Amino acid sequence: MLNYRQLLYFWSVAKAGGMARAAEQLHLTPQTLSGQIAQLEETLGVSLFRRAGRRLELTETGHLTLSYAEEIFQVGSELEETLRNRQGERPFLFRVGIADMVPKSIAYRLLAPALALPEPVRMVCREDKFEQLLAELAIHRLDMVLADSPLPPGMDVRGYSHRLGECGLTFFAAPGLAARLEVGFPHLLHGAPLLIPSESGAVRAPLLRWLRGKDIHPRLVGEFDDGALMKAFGQAGAGVFPAPTAIAGEVAAQYGVVPLGRTEAVTESFFLITVERKISHPAALAVSEAARHGLFSTQGDD
Repeated sequence: MLNYRQLLYFWSVAKAGGMARAAEQLHLTPQTLSGQIAQLEETLGVSLFRRAGRRLELTETGHLTLSYAEEIFQVGSELEETLRNRQGERPFLFRVGIADMVPKSIAYRLLAPALALPEPVRMVCREDKFEQLLAELAIHRLDMVLADSPLPPGMDVRGYSHRLGECGLTFFAAPGLAARLEVGFPHLLHGAPLLIPSESGAVRAPLLRWLRGKDIHPRLVGEFDDGALMKAFGQAGAGVFPAPTAIAGEVAAQYGVVPLGRTEAVTESFFLITVERKISHPAALAVSEAARHGLFSTQGDD
């Protein structure tokens, strides 16, 4: 079995850059420290350091071991902080990953109930690519991931997708562009400049299929990873853009655009992904419950 004290000694030497400096920091003799690391290497059956003159260098296996050690001790520190926070009046930590294709307004409305809990909460939000967030979730650096698609099949990540709900799409344009378009939705989209999410967005493929099915062929003038950037281009009159109907009023008010029409034939879904089959984190549970009875109250359960 791995000796975590020996792993800490290895991590300390690697970070300090030498046995003597690490021994001084740990209040141990260099001989004791060297012996403990030798036992760790024997347990693992690998060499973690090699001599380079008077210096120690990490082997390739040593670099790999160091990356795991840093993750282990970071998770341990976060666990200690979380437990300490729950014992006092300080807020407990709620670490959320937000896939970059989730509209920020949707993310806020879904996460806001966590801040309304009776217990004080310190929310840490990280926005990134979906796959990167899942990797962070797998090593418990995140408590949940908010995404526009469920956990992809075949990924080497143990997790569960909890469907929060879905809504249709509303199409918007700047007033000047809207005035130049033909009357009648959705046919006014034919030949119109269109801004759409990039291929990483779950709604892109069904949106294009819906347009083809109606023999509507807009001019694709922009594809975006960032939904806020797409809306900014739409605000400037670069093209028509879609947004979830659940936030249609907010989009119109914030960006000064006008709705052209909406469809329920194409829907955008949102998921809460955790490593637990049944949600137990109180803040994540608040997000799930509020989504079902608030933002997506007309949608069914997962």
